[in-house]
Amino acid sequence: MKKTLLASSLALMTSFSFATEEGSAAQETQLPQTLFQNVDIFNGTEDKLYEDHFVLVEGNKIASISAKTIEVRDDAVIIDGSGKTLTPGFIENHAHLMLMGPTLPAMESNTTWEDFAIHGTRMAEMYLMQGFTTVRDAGGANGGLRRAIDAGEIVGPRYYPSGAFLGTRGGHADFANYTAPVGQETNFSRLNMAQEVDSVADVKKYARNNFRMGATQLKYMQSGGVVSAFDPWQLLAGSPEEVGAAVEVANTYGSYVMAHSYRREAILAALEAGVKSIEHGFMFDCEISDLMKEKGAYITTNLTAFDPNLLEIPAVKSVPSSLAKAKSASAAFKDYIPNMKKCPAPRGFQTDCVGSVDACNIQIAYEKKLNNDFFGAYESLKTLTSVGGEIATLSGDFMNPYPDAKLGVIEKGAYADILLLDGNPFEDFSVVGTGDQWFGADKRPESPESIALIMKDGVIYKNAL
Repeated sequence: MKKTLLASSLALMTSFSFATEEGSAAQETQLPQTLFQNVDIFNGTEDKLYEDHFVLVEGNKIASISAKTIEVRDDAVIIDGSGKTLTPGFIENHAHLMLMGPTLPAMESNTTWEDFAIHGTRMAEMYLMQGFTTVRDAGGANGGLRRAIDAGEIVGPRYYPSGAFLGTRGGHADFANYTAPVGQETNFSRLNMAQEVDSVADVKKYARNNFRMGATQLKYMQSGGVVSAFDPWQLLAGSPEEVGAAVEVANTYGSYVMAHSYRREAILAALEAGVKSIEHGFMFDCEISDLMKEKGAYITTNLTAFDPNLLEIPAVKSVPSSLAKAKSASAAFKDYIPNMKKCPAPRGFQTDCVGSVDACNIQIAYEKKLNNDFFGAYESLKTLTSVGGEIATLSGDFMNPYPDAKLGVIEKGAYADILLLDGNPFEDFSVVGTGDQWFGADKRPESPESIALIMKDGVIYKNAL
């Protein structure tokens, strides 16, 4: 059904691209019109709904917003959204669409480029049908998936890939087998999904190669992790000169660096080096918040890290070293939520799932729920929309693949990335498609029933009205 709907939508758009010789010049330039009427609008930035409004989409952009009826042509598509909330499409700021798991060693030893590509294709469609019209990939994907999505070959969101993870030997981007010699090519390095960088020269070479391969920004692994093999989470990987080299290359492309940073010292060093997006940032505090404001930086944090059942995750519980790391990390990260409430900083939505499509679908829904549990509806909605749109623009005029309009907002001239929710998310946040359980949850539907309509770039991919 989705393919039929997509074909019909594309046909509708194409029908206005070619006028007959008898048609007027005005007809040649007419764009398809879709009018949403009687909707309550969350515009992505304000803590309120604009009730009983009208939103006109022409082509792939929002043409008009009004409290009064908007006049349209006879051939316009009219959608009655009575009782529905119209929001910007959701934005995921930290995903890994190519990493299907179940473990890093399995992907290194037993996975081909076909496996990665098929998984990425399925993940892209899943994300769109969960209401995400834009996804920033935080490592492991080059430009091919975006080209396929943008060309209409596969269904998926707007896509901002980072190319290969950049990290030191023994760091969080070291996915090589345990006995692999230093400098040996790996499955991940052959496919430019992860590269070992142990000098300023390495950083510059592989950072430039990432942009060559279609990256829109760079991802540097500055701290260690919990379930990874070789790195304590407290690791300070990469010298200031090496992190600065990544920033230098990104700046030459008009783009930016996102850094995997856990420790307070790592976060501060990254910000001083010019990193614009702190990933995870679990030891966030008010000094960091002040420096972020000074530097114009953002943070994205996977709130599942604060789930009380974190220590029961199979990948953690079954590996003694990972369990020990998780316990020490949980103790060190305990002040993140109160600090974020006390000294808020611009925070983007992050899921950071590595695993099967079904497992990531569950984790996304649970991450939505935790956002509301910890920060309330308004901050959560803003995190899912306008903040993500601001992060997307950091990729700059050269590398941003979607530079012609704003993302994450409902305003005149913005991209027509739109959702209709069956209810008021300020009163019942579950309408955004939340899930009450993470591990042990039942398989989720292809698309939440409460998301009645999904439009990306002016094209309707789901319409349950």
